[in-house]
Amino acid sequence: MAIREIVLDTETTGLSANKGDRLVEIGCVELINHIPTGNNYHQYCNPERDMPEGAFNVHGLSEEFLSDKPLFKDVQADFREFIGDSVLIIHNAPFDMGFLQAELEWCKAPRLTNDVIDTVLLARKKHPGARVNLDALCRTYGIDNGRRTLHGALLDSEILAEVYLELIGGRQVAFSLAQESGDSGQVNIDKQAVRPRPTLLETRLNENQLQNHKDFVAEISKEPIWQKYWS
Repeated sequence: MAIREIVLDTETTGLSANKGDRLVEIGCVELINHIPTGNNYHQYCNPERDMPEGAFNVHGLSEEFLSDKPLFKDVQADFREFIGDSVLIIHNAPFDMGFLQAELEWCKAPRLTNDVIDTVLLARKKHPGARVNLDALCRTYGIDNGRRTLHGALLDSEILAEVYLELIGGRQVAFSLAQESGDSGQVNIDKQAVRPRPTLLETRLNENQLQNHKDFVAEISKEPIWQKYWS
């Protein structure tokens, strides 16, 4: 059975829904067996309030730009239909979930009950003591985030999808799951998600061990088929 997950990010007018800040952008990336399918959700929302300078400097979404966008209450049904009951993958989940639940409460809609995986917690467990913001994790895993001059919910979700895959063990996990489920032929793999390892792994063998291996191979066959892959 295929595993569906939704990588999610939001942008807001500030840091606290309890102090009147509002959600202004939602971005979601669908993963099937940890592989992006290209089926994404993206929506700007009119917060019905001004845009503080600090928030604008983070995401570049002005009050004027958002003035003709729909209200959250008018798009929340489509958003809920997209995420369904899938597990949500979020970086610093309490922040985004806090805003989403607050917006749903304000428009008298049911709260989300989806399971949530917080990639900040995954990163802290895997890299104790290291910085675990999205930019730092991109540097750790050699993920290109050059397009990220400003925060954007959909772009950050796309980048987080790559980071998440690395945090849970890399691309082999995704391909193994797809193969086991028999769905590998049905998933539209995003080429951006399948990248070569940025730095080749260094051999742990010394020169003597390498030569002994070559001698051993030569004894088995004069022209072993795997010899052409030897470098």
